[in-house]
Amino acid sequence: MMPRKFSKLRRALLLGSLLVVSLVPGGASAAAHDVIPAPDKSLPAGDLSHGADNFYQSKSVDATAISFSNAYDMKVAGNLFVPKTLDKTQKHPAIVVGHPMGAVKEQSANLYAQKMAERGYVTVSFDLSYWGESAGTPKNSVAPDVYADDYSAAIDYLSALPYVDGDRIGVIGICAGGGFAISEAKIDPRMKAIATVSMVDMGSAMRSMMTKEQRDGLLAATAAERTAESQGAPKKYVGGTPDTAAEATDAMSKDFYDFYRTARGSYGDLKASHTTHPTMVTNVKFLNFYPFEGIETIAPRPLLFIAGTEAVSLSFSQAAYEKAAEPKELYLVKGANHVDLYDRTELIPFEKLAAFFQKALS
Repeated sequence: MMPRKFSKLRRALLLGSLLVVSLVPGGASAAAHDVIPAPDKSLPAGDLSHGADNFYQSKSVDATAISFSNAYDMKVAGNLFVPKTLDKTQKHPAIVVGHPMGAVKEQSANLYAQKMAERGYVTVSFDLSYWGESAGTPKNSVAPDVYADDYSAAIDYLSALPYVDGDRIGVIGICAGGGFAISEAKIDPRMKAIATVSMVDMGSAMRSMMTKEQRDGLLAATAAERTAESQGAPKKYVGGTPDTAAEATDAMSKDFYDFYRTARGSYGDLKASHTTHPTMVTNVKFLNFYPFEGIETIAPRPLLFIAGTEAVSLSFSQAAYEKAAEPKELYLVKGANHVDLYDRTELIPFEKLAAFFQKALS
């Protein structure tokens, strides 16, 4: 029988609660002082308990907006974080940080990247292709293979830096970013250690939430929409975090609303960007996404799965852990839910991450 928490996740996905995003217009040429934006004080404050600090700005880390190309010659926008005291005459380990599905680097990934940079690592956060400042049209397209390649592209960039040791690069994937990181790690041995946080396998989540009849209905509706759009109809967007508190009825939707629709974590123009909504025609691409198949081939590179004991997504980390080969570890954060590990600094186990990468990248 499907675990109760996973059943809740299925319902949340049906409403699109996990497909969350804020887009930012323009390129990756912002000045260094603009790399870390300030909260939007015009929005409701949101719940800032347990050290919630999505827009954290480290005083001991230099932040620079960057861009690099993936294997499909698409520009990927990112941020580079370097400890101010780093000896650039020596080579150092580095970490790539990927954001939740539909989010942007300004949501969760920058926080993790800075916290790890404070611990001595050169780090990069980035916007997945088709989202945020990264290239790709139409915007909000779902392309799991391209998303996964973006992680390798970030490693390309880091490997070219004279003060980075290309043989000591790790990856952190948050939410669905964990699934994309796992998918790419199977074919990119340069990822020497992989940690996931509140991981979601978007493929399994979408496949499991539907009966055959529902799946057939979805595919028929998507095919009809594709035909219509090919003949000039406007693009249709699906899913998304509730735009108002009144629309956030279940607990998980409320958690996502509190992060993505308040000053706590909101970023970008919510209306102009169709924020949180992937295109209907491409969203079904997740049905063909199987990141955990072959996960055992990542060994002997170590895997760390971090999840909250109260997270509706916990079953994904448990499933990946069971399928993975040693060395592997499942680390549970007592009392934490899925979204808590996005920005609540009192709950996020940064020291555990630091210890994991120190051992793996030594």
